[in-house]
Amino acid sequence: MSDQPNPPSSPPNGTPQDGQPDLPMPLVLNIQFTKDLSFEVPGAPEIFATLREQPRVDLALDVQARPIQQGENIFEVALIIRADAKVQDTQCFIAELTYCGIFTLNVPQEHLEPVLLVECPRLLFPFARNILADVTREGGFPPVMLNPIDFVQLWQNRRNQVSGTA
Repeated sequence: MSDQPNPPSSPPNGTPQDGQPDLPMPLVLNIQFTKDLSFEVPGAPEIFATLREQPRVDLALDVQARPIQQGENIFEVALIIRADAKVQDTQCFIAELTYCGIFTLNVPQEHLEPVLLVECPRLLFPFARNILADVTREGGFPPVMLNPIDFVQLWQNRRNQVSGTA
């Protein structure tokens, strides 16, 4: 037990005692979910009898964001991952995952794009990474373990492509 009194708390109306209103959280992840998941083994079952080496996995990643309702600050952010595994010219598997989050954003307009395309996917990535590893392992192959993604660099590359084509 402490002899220190408890610090004053905010009154029930949400206004702290200093008279300043509570500011909304700048970024809130309301829900996250698997929107689409596909795993194909075109050469099954023969591929499992003939596979003698680790397949080469080519990865493609994209981030998309869209408002849920116009004029609102609620957005869907989708992390889209495709893993295409081959040994020489033999297709081993194709895994496609669209993992989404619904976010409420309370940021200035000039910060909206980087928050949507950098911070939001950064929160979703560990969960998408686990799903992809699980589905490839359950599909009979070594798990695909994605390395961390530099979403800042991905966003900057996208901006450079857009400004280069404009």
